[in-house]
Amino acid sequence: MSGIPSVVTDPERSRLMTRVRQKGTAPELVVRGILRSLHLGYRLQARDLPGSPDIVNRRRRWAVFVHGCYWHHHTSCRRATVPKRNHEFWTAKFAANRRRDARVVRDLRRRGYRVVIVWECETAAPDVLAARLERILAHR
Repeated sequence: MSGIPSVVTDPERSRLMTRVRQKGTAPELVVRGILRSLHLGYRLQARDLPGSPDIVNRRRRWAVFVHGCYWHHHTSCRRATVPKRNHEFWTAKFAANRRRDARVVRDLRRRGYRVVIVWECETAAPDVLAARLERILAHR
């Protein structure tokens, strides 16, 4: 492969972006496996709650979002880059995503939910993540 970046047309880029998975991603599967190993019951994609949490336990009132570091722009993560093409659009989009994420967390907390954000990069260290999830979710 040459060092020249490929140029993708806007319709082609749109088609590619629509194929980006929103559920059942590799990081989400890691988190689900950890929760199963901790014997914590959950349901997926609670569409009736603000932000449609990826994983939720209504009885214990906790919700987990598994955020991609790129799309949710994880601060100081190497994956949180901004494309050079259409830079202003992407900067505004990522800022809007972060504002929406903060609003969703606030709304869920007002409903009495504990909210955990798991970043994609955190799933690379499942033992550390498991200890964090157990500390937050298992003992309440």
